[in-house]
Amino acid sequence: MKKLKIISSTVRPGRKGPLVAQWVAEQAKKHSNFEIEVIDLGELNLPMMNEPNHPSKKDYTLEHTKLWSSKIEEADAFIFVTAEYNHNFPAPLHNALEYLVHEWRFKAAGIVSYGGISAGTRAANALKTALATMKMIPLGEAVNFPRFEQNIDENGVFQGNEISVKAAGTMFKQITRWTKGLKEIEKDV
Repeated sequence: MKKLKIISSTVRPGRKGPLVAQWVAEQAKKHSNFEIEVIDLGELNLPMMNEPNHPSKKDYTLEHTKLWSSKIEEADAFIFVTAEYNHNFPAPLHNALEYLVHEWRFKAAGIVSYGGISAGTRAANALKTALATMKMIPLGEAVNFPRFEQNIDENGVFQGNEISVKAAGTMFKQITRWTKGLKEIEKDV
């Protein structure tokens, strides 16, 4: 079974990203045939890049980098759950991406963004550029939540609506399609 990693990008106290990531994981279970793992960068707690060798060498010396490399290497596809900070995606996600080079290649990437009125779309657009640089295929299909805190119920559970559920289904259909195709492309490399 193919592996989908859902990466929650926020790390600050009081963050809501893990709630959104949990909703995404529930949608993935309904709409995909992937083995699903949620990776919370707040729990992973990668320090700012501190490897002595350039990531392109894939000569890691630190345990946290080796663990991160193995988690990403085994993935077949990703969903990035991102907030928007200052019109961009969070710095911990940027750091996590730059720890590695080869492990990201030829994998499809969906984006779920959330924020205020802009729904995190500026962060999503910036993230697409970063993902493409890493030779990932960022999907055009995405899920965006404007004023996302309205989706958190009195029990602290994030709830999507009919539109977001439909958008998630479309995104998962495409990530499945692209993952199959990228496996073929990867064979030729």
